[in-house]
Amino acid sequence: MTTLRIALLQSSGRLGDLERNLREIAQTASNAAAAGASLLICPELFLTGYAIGDDVRVLAEAADGPSAQRVAAIAAESGIAIAYGYPERAASGEIHNSAQLIGPDGQAAANYRKTHLFGDFERAVFTPGADPVVQAELSGLRIGMVICYDVEFPETVRAHALAGTDLLVVPTAQMRPFEFVCHTVIPARAFESQLYLAYVNRHGPEGEYEFVGLSCLAGPDGITRARAGLGRELLIADLDPDLLRASRAANPYLRDRRPELYTALA
Repeated sequence: MTTLRIALLQSSGRLGDLERNLREIAQTASNAAAAGASLLICPELFLTGYAIGDDVRVLAEAADGPSAQRVAAIAAESGIAIAYGYPERAASGEIHNSAQLIGPDGQAAANYRKTHLFGDFERAVFTPGADPVVQAELSGLRIGMVICYDVEFPETVRAHALAGTDLLVVPTAQMRPFEFVCHTVIPARAFESQLYLAYVNRHGPEGEYEFVGLSCLAGPDGITRARAGLGRELLIADLDPDLLRASRAANPYLRDRRPELYTALA
């Protein structure tokens, strides 16, 4: 494995404007690739915006729909993998809060449906996903995906650790007054499960919400390797596989587990 440079796009885009948000992905992908990044990560529901109410039913698309095809073309043209959040319309007609990873060749690599829905809006509109661990390979690393509230459940992140995830990608829409999740919970999750965690947030007011920014890359040593501020920002950060190996060797949480004691958790 070699060092992987990633780009974290902290942006809320424009509410309900798919075309404008796709253009932002295209421009950001070009800038990120020029900076040497191999992966661009966008926030939760980036294509449509978060606070769109029932419009989510109108704007939802299939995982291989027109917007996905546009992102695939952007990825192939820029030569960079792209992870982005969007509302997915399943073949059954159910709507999921999803995140998709498109490879640098323009091929779909992974599609994840949020398993833990937050608040009345999400529970009224979305159907929770049923697959907690979704992964893909990129540059010799195993990439896992969850969305926002999912990462606040230690069981979810530990499941990824046990499945070999090296980098957990977390498109998010974290809002006030939960800044402590960005500052405290995310580095702790990375340390306790010995993986890198890329937490990519929206920012600023949107409907009844105020998103807090503070996107970050947390390392397996519990140290925040890069941190965004409160506004729009393209954060560039590196993942060091040597640090990942050394940290896993020094911190034996996964080896010292005693699963026979945890059956009550299920």
